Amino acid sequence: MTRMRFADAIDAAVEAAMARDPRVVVLGEDVHAIRAPLYARFGPSRVLPAPVSEAAFVGAAVGAALAGLRPVVELMLVDFLGSCLDAVLNQMAKVEAFSGGRWRCPLVLRAACGAGYGDGGQHGQALWGLLGGIPGLTVVVPSTPADAHGLMASALRHEGPVVFLEHKLLSAPWLDALGRGGRDTVSFDVPPDGAEGEVAPGEEVPIGRAAVRREGADVTVASLAVGVHRALAAAGRLAAEGLSCEVLDLRTARPLDRDAVAASVARTGRLLVVDEDYREGGLSGELAAAVLEAGLAPRFRRVCVEDTIPYARALEDAALPGVERIASAARALAR
Repeated sequence: MTRMRFADAIDAAVEAAMARDPRVVVLGEDVHAIRAPLYARFGPSRVLPAPVSEAAFVGAAVGAALAGLRPVVELMLVDFLGSCLDAVLNQMAKVEAFSGGRWRCPLVLRAACGAGYGDGGQHGQALWGLLGGIPGLTVVVPSTPADAHGLMASALRHEGPVVFLEHKLLSAPWLDALGRGGRDTVSFDVPPDGAEGEVAPGEEVPIGRAAVRREGADVTVASLAVGVHRALAAAGRLAAEGLSCEVLDLRTARPLDRDAVAASVARTGRLLVVDEDYREGGLSGELAAAVLEAGLAPRFRRVCVEDTIPYARALEDAALPGVERIASAARALAR
């Protein structure tokens, strides 16, 4: 086991894959600087800086994957999905189905996501619900360095397109970048167990399998990324009040581990979804449907982003699924 920071754990998985398989390449905006150690080791033929055109370089990555490479294409922020949506929605996601399996698109689209630092609704979105609604995509959202490493290792062996989302509040390089430019007074609520932890290099984590982070008897709390750590903090508070919460880390938004959710809810009889993505048409509603389709009828609540994420920090904090909102919703469910 090696102690690693969240982003370093992802990079280690990418580096190992590049060393093992010459088809793995990295491309995107400023990747020669952002992934400088990879650039130094593998050079400009395998770490390829691209012009500031998401439509161009994500489209190029799709073509490269169809031609036999296994690209890791860096979108930088998931909010920039709007600039390359055709390549994601209509090309990489559909080519296997449209070709009857004769063509595959084995690429990883890596992007930072999440709010909590005052950058507004054009840079702080999650969007895993939107992406999870697209057939043909696999959507991975880790919450710990071990999962970040293991899920990226699995993504790099996957035979189809994987969207790999890393929450900025877990990523030291992102926090360093976000604190620059006169923003050194901005504080970030970083979950310590998510930002750094023990990693087994080379160990893969199966895609589509949830993990129970805390066992409980009264309420199932299901979440992703930073939401898992917020849920754990809330569960600690509630335990002192006599309320036992089971915290389920979904780890992937597509495929969802419906069996794990149903098994937990069958034990507790209550489901609380903590989702930093939008409430309408998102992951929380899909989880509610999943437990109903499993023949369960739990009490249900969700703590989500209700509207456009504001710039002002006080308003942003109120809009996000914070620890107190989670605890209040769990208390209401228990009543």
